[in-house]
Amino acid sequence: MMYPDLQGKVALVTGGSGGIGRESARVLAEQGMRVAVNGRDPAAIESAVKEAAESAARSAARSGATSAGATSAGGTVIGVAADTTDFAAIEAMRHETERRLGPVDVLAVFAGGGTGRPAPIDRMSEEDWHATVHANLTSAFLVIKSFLPGMRERGRGSIITMSSLAARTPTGASVAYTAAKAGVIALTRQLAHELGPVGIRVNAVSPSTIMTDRLEQRMPAEFKERMLAEHPLGRLGTPLDVANVTAFLASDVSSWLTGLTIDVAGGKWMA
Repeated sequence: MMYPDLQGKVALVTGGSGGIGRESARVLAEQGMRVAVNGRDPAAIESAVKEAAESAARSAARSGATSAGATSAGGTVIGVAADTTDFAAIEAMRHETERRLGPVDVLAVFAGGGTGRPAPIDRMSEEDWHATVHANLTSAFLVIKSFLPGMRERGRGSIITMSSLAARTPTGASVAYTAAKAGVIALTRQLAHELGPVGIRVNAVSPSTIMTDRLEQRMPAEFKERMLAEHPLGRLGTPLDVANVTAFLASDVSSWLTGLTIDVAGGKWMA
């Protein structure tokens, strides 16, 4: 679905070089937005920028609009490398984004992930706990802290955070990841309460099992079958499922929604 109000607006997607973030950046570019793709790996960022720019060009051609600007060279989609746990690096990323694209209207705070070492709490190291919470919750706080003053000054903006179904119901995720993602939901609600009066909406997406390329390569067949059985819709999610919800929350179609957590979960969790 196309959202005409997004045309020409500026979006930044943290964690945009892979998985859900990458697909969200592509879909937002396809909507005609000017998109900054954040990540850490320069090669992955370059690839994501190219993919998003090409998608934007195809969309523009289909709609009959000019596609001259819908290229990575033309500036419609740019890459902005930064460690989103480092506030100084985030500030530099914000300045670069604003210089090249303009003020950010839509902030998709999608960087994060687990340590890859789930363990019971009594066997979890303090290092893993702090790393996971820092990557998922503290980084969201830092990114929003950097971009919020400009949004507040302009009296508008949509902030979209990334939680997880692990924050809703026990899963195989680590206690650190679960706690961090639950913290993201609480952060989202509190910010929605604080920022609604100044015209800024804050919502979260909470995905269940999403078949990214990385997960597809690593998931054993028997585990996939078990996951399928847990989802009433009979399939696992895709990055596009989450990206479509992201575009909806970015657009004015959702202008009376704030403080919401949307479970992109195929029916696994029904609140």
